[in-house]
Amino acid sequence: MQGYYISTDKKALNFDVIYAYLSKSYWSEGIPESVLRKAIENACCFGVYLDSGEQVGFARVITDHATFAYLADVFILEAHRGKGLSKWLMATILEAPDLQGLRRFLLTTKDAHGLYAQYGFAPVEHPERLMHIWYPDIYSTA
Repeated sequence: MQGYYISTDKKALNFDVIYAYLSKSYWSEGIPESVLRKAIENACCFGVYLDSGEQVGFARVITDHATFAYLADVFILEAHRGKGLSKWLMATILEAPDLQGLRRFLLTTKDAHGLYAQYGFAPVEHPERLMHIWYPDIYSTA
């Protein structure tokens, strides 16, 4: 995409930009810096950048690189939305060589179902089989 690039180089990530966004997001509000650093360290990360190197987007995939992946923490900064960057980011993630041949790729979203549906994501067929342990207030009570 003209004026932008995507990289999986963790050294290029701007932690301050990522933390500023995620620590205020509905899904990870108040996340401690140390927790986010550990999450990034242990995931496959995708950064979206202006050609100048300024970070404007991010996503991470938690995976075993063989059978399963979970897409998390996807965002494009508001000033850069409406340019197709989230679609480009999703296509790049789903075409990544290390993420091919997976049996299951999950995500959760409150408001971006339309975006993810364009890339094959659909509601879980048998939600009664899906279980989880969830601590929704873990960052506010820690």
